[in-house]
Amino acid sequence: MSSLRLTLCTGVLAAATLTPTAYVPGTAYAADGGVSVEPAAPAPGTDIALRVTDCPGSTAVAASAAFVADARLTGSGGTLTGETRIRTSLEAGVYAVKVTCGGDVRHSSDLTVGTPAKAPATPTAHASPVAPVSAGGGGTARLATVDESRTGPGTAHTVTGLVLAGIAAVAVALRSARRSRGTD
Repeated sequence: MSSLRLTLCTGVLAAATLTPTAYVPGTAYAADGGVSVEPAAPAPGTDIALRVTDCPGSTAVAASAAFVADARLTGSGGTLTGETRIRTSLEAGVYAVKVTCGGDVRHSSDLTVGTPAKAPATPTAHASPVAPVSAGGGGTARLATVDESRTGPGTAHTVTGLVLAGIAAVAVALRSARRSRGTD
């Protein structure tokens, strides 16, 4: 990579890293008691991100009956982050979240779990083709289908084949006879 390209890429990366992020519509945070949760009202089975401020040390644990497993929070400067998942069997409601920093419960908050998203409708089309697809082969896919009414060559095909074989044999015999007469 040339040094000009490397310099430009580094500059773009630095600008993107140092640019403050803006609020994006549709992103929600629930902040209560120093604990923020994204999204604010997750549905059962949703992955969530937790953020805790004013927590001494570099690790903490966030626990709730709504979580599949306790969230391990890590970070520095008093701000710790982590991820976990909401239980899939959970009913909509409000659940307590307790964050233990340095052995003491330092923060507690409420988490509102929303209703689960509707399951997508089942597809009505077949998952795989039920007949050959007319693609490629110059349209020969329709010829590849098995026609149960056709059983094979009939008497007319057999007679035609025998006649052609006989003509070929006579032609070979005549040619051989001409060659053998011409060399003597």
